[in-house]
Amino acid sequence: MKNMTITYVVENSLYINLTNRCSNRCDFCIRNNGDGAYGSDSLWLEHEPTENEVMKALEERNIESYNEIVFCGYGEPTERLETLVSVAKMLKAKHNCKIRVNTNGQSDLLYGKDTAPMFKDAVDTVSISLNAPNAEEYQRVCHSKFGTAAFGALLKFAANVKNYVPNVLLTVVDSALTEVEIAECKQIAADAGVTLRVRRYIGKDA
Repeated sequence: MKNMTITYVVENSLYINLTNRCSNRCDFCIRNNGDGAYGSDSLWLEHEPTENEVMKALEERNIESYNEIVFCGYGEPTERLETLVSVAKMLKAKHNCKIRVNTNGQSDLLYGKDTAPMFKDAVDTVSISLNAPNAEEYQRVCHSKFGTAAFGALLKFAANVKNYVPNVLLTVVDSALTEVEIAECKQIAADAGVTLRVRRYIGKDA
């Protein structure tokens, strides 16, 4: 697996890089700034790692030493939702670990069904990138292949997945929105019964 970075460390969390595919092309995506994140090696994959390759990479780590295991790489992890869930459940069966998924919330559109139940007993936290206060603005900055339908779908996913996962967050990037827009996003999160987290933009020097 030459040049394949399947796992990488950010602070005291271990990240899993499953895919480079994504249904969005966000203006502020970290991929626009380089090949890695937080000092990691290149996260561009030569091929999507198999479940066995992912588990092998994880076995080389001391899982219990990390605060959290995070599915987030150079792509949308739910593009490989079945692999994600399978790996997460195997990790939970073997280790005392917390698992988070960072997602654009479009898995229902990717698979044409309600995917929220798949996260039950596999994931502790789902962090969904909101990034805009309405569908038109979301499409302007995120450029989803699903068009303006993506915004409503991610909000529906957030409302559904909170029934199966203990912690659900909506997130926005600080530099991408005005203070008024962030306030609007806080209200959207409150209406959905979830928390809004404002994330710092990761520039070229991160």
